[in-house]
Amino acid sequence: MADLSLRQVRKSFGNLTILHGVDLDIKSGEFVVFVGPSGCGKSTLLRLIAGLEEPSGGEIGIAGEIVNDVPPSQRGIAMVFQSYALYPHMTVYENMAFGMKIAGESKAEIDRRVRQAAEILQLTKYLDRVPKALSGGQRQRVAIGRAIVRNPRVFLFDEPLSNLDAALRVATRIEIAKLKDTLPNTTMIYVTHDQVEAMTLADRIVVLKDGRIEQVGTPMELYKKPANLFVAQFIGSPAMNILPGTIERDGGRSAIRLIDGATVELPLPVDTAAGASVRLGVRPEDLRIAGEGDDRTLVEGRLDYIEQLGEVQLAYIDIGAGAPPLVAKLPGGLAVKRGAQLRLTAEAEDLYVFDESGVSLPITV
Repeated sequence: MADLSLRQVRKSFGNLTILHGVDLDIKSGEFVVFVGPSGCGKSTLLRLIAGLEEPSGGEIGIAGEIVNDVPPSQRGIAMVFQSYALYPHMTVYENMAFGMKIAGESKAEIDRRVRQAAEILQLTKYLDRVPKALSGGQRQRVAIGRAIVRNPRVFLFDEPLSNLDAALRVATRIEIAKLKDTLPNTTMIYVTHDQVEAMTLADRIVVLKDGRIEQVGTPMELYKKPANLFVAQFIGSPAMNILPGTIERDGGRSAIRLIDGATVELPLPVDTAAGASVRLGVRPEDLRIAGEGDDRTLVEGRLDYIEQLGEVQLAYIDIGAGAPPLVAKLPGGLAVKRGAQLRLTAEAEDLYVFDESGVSLPITV
């Protein structure tokens, strides 16, 4: 078992505080992804778990044991870095076996575990090659295999795909997803700034910002029920559209008046006062062009630019009033022309409302 717990974990470098009291529980066998923008503290948090950095405060527990003072080699952890860090003069077999050889494992045990890891990662036919004879994706798999042979309780990945090109990123991401199924009892923590990697790999995602956890949940929980504006815009590609507005009330009815003058009627909490500033969110994939006779127009504007992607096209719409372009994800075969005036609508259940501080407000549809 490799449950992991963080209790008020803090990290400072001089006067600069990177992590502000992080609390988190990770279950044994879970695949958890730390995601967030550059500088949010996700890699620092991973290094603290690995023992490569010392916390400025708080406790780190692995399998019920507080490991703050336990050296990295005794924590039962294996880490895969952004850089492959392979020995160029050694073969794939020798690279994967090196740590076990230093630890004094028998030749038979080394051979068994290296070949087992190579089979899992489809590296068996490359065992006699040196790293320069491999592709970037194959080298990264060797680095992962070097970690697998240690039989770790916890796997740590620090942006392992960032040095790969687009095609290799997809292929290696699939290999890591398969690895998760092959090693179901190993806890895995994966750091990335790429929300697509987070959505496709994670059992749960931890969204970090400025050294604090913004939200923890499954990929679809974060996508469907973001806790705040930051999470709403970080999860999803293209990012959620945000429209500023103010609350209007008429008896028991509530609505949001947008900057272009349009009014969207929505059932908002009774404690949201009339005149309060809010922001209305709608994802590009939830927008559609309003048909004839459809009076539920959400926004209207001029089609300024189109990105044709084949199956879909991204339409950038100028709604005026100094607002940034609205992005709508439309069917690729839909005939639309630049300069056209479009009316866009969305279902009420696909709308999000955030108060002035960015906290998500409940909508009862």
